[in-house]
Amino acid sequence: MLRLTLTLSILAFVVATAIPKPDEKEGKDRVIDNNLSHKEHFPNEEDHDVVYDHEAFLGPDEAKTFDQLSPEESKRRLGLIYDKIDKDGDGFVSSEELRSWITYTQKRYVIDDVERQWRAHNPENKDTITWQEYRKLVYGFMDDSDPSVEKQAEMEQDDSGFSYKEMLKRDRRRWSVADQDQDEALTKDEFTGFIHPEEAGHMRELIVIETMEDIDKDKDGKVSIDEYIGDMYRSSPGEEEPEWVKSEKDQFVRFRDKDGDGFMDKEEVKSWIIPPEFDHAEAEARHLVHEGDADKDGKLTKNEVLDKYDLFVGSQATDFGEALNRHDEF
Repeated sequence: MLRLTLTLSILAFVVATAIPKPDEKEGKDRVIDNNLSHKEHFPNEEDHDVVYDHEAFLGPDEAKTFDQLSPEESKRRLGLIYDKIDKDGDGFVSSEELRSWITYTQKRYVIDDVERQWRAHNPENKDTITWQEYRKLVYGFMDDSDPSVEKQAEMEQDDSGFSYKEMLKRDRRRWSVADQDQDEALTKDEFTGFIHPEEAGHMRELIVIETMEDIDKDKDGKVSIDEYIGDMYRSSPGEEEPEWVKSEKDQFVRFRDKDGDGFMDKEEVKSWIIPPEFDHAEAEARHLVHEGDADKDGKLTKNEVLDKYDLFVGSQATDFGEALNRHDEF
């Protein structure tokens, strides 16, 4: 537990708005693959997990909502969503319209998070936020005059190895990369790259650097297999190593460490966390059209979608209207 003598409100704000502590991130989440669901779409050749399709089509939160609905209500709301997806109003949903909808549902959490943090950091809703404004709001407590040895030590590093001073330096660097016009202030688009660098192409290289800093504990500029595993798993004395850890070690040897020297260098880390581009939304849109297109004309009517409603949404009560209204902005 952090022992900084801050008010609970300030501490909560810092944790919620600043770059996450490295130890709060799990290695399994480092790969930027834009997958559409936490589920595996086809666990094996015989099985097809429709939960993947539900989460891809609705987003994970709304998919859970639909799981609580009756089939009748689920179909009714799916019909409303269909009308939203059919942007040109021609009575058909094309693969491209479906892809656009899926892309929107997957980005919605980023849009909502950016809006929330933009309002928190910019209560006057100005066009930009300056670095000094951000620093004062998030790290202003560090300027308080408290010469105690204990507080200075806690600022430098706590028992888990976390340092607010290091996080400030990291935030500053990320801000500079996000600030594309180098005016020391971020527009909302630039702020999106700062908060969610995985969403901005020009921020990807920085993600690699930050990952290296998190995992490379001995700071030798490369990642050993122990550092790789230690990022996602810490064993307890006498604890048997889980099978998934053994699998990850095998992954490191066979695929991560491409030159076989026992380490991942920066380029190998980049290949790991930023794999070649694959359009998951397009693949899912084509899959849904293929599965729902009864007359095989390459597009979906409302009846075709409703006839296969259990492919698109779940059922089994809450209001989905907010998500529909938000899509008007799309």
